[in-house]
Amino acid sequence: MLLRQIERFLRKTDMPCTKFGRLAARDPRFVADLRNGRIPRERTAARIETFMNTYLAGQQEGSHAY
Repeated sequence: MLLRQIERFLRKTDMPCTKFGRLAARDPRFVADLRNGRIPRERTAARIETFMNTYLAGQQEGSHAY
């Protein structure tokens, strides 16, 4: 479920849900709306998953810098 993935991502990155919404969906209320039952379109869900994967890959890449 997308909301579970997002909640895990938010905990792991310590990112506020409004910032996540702005960056991933261009909608600061995106996560709050999901928590209240909003069901995103497939394309939106795919874009959100891509954002999370790309963001985490960038964090891992940056953690190896000296």
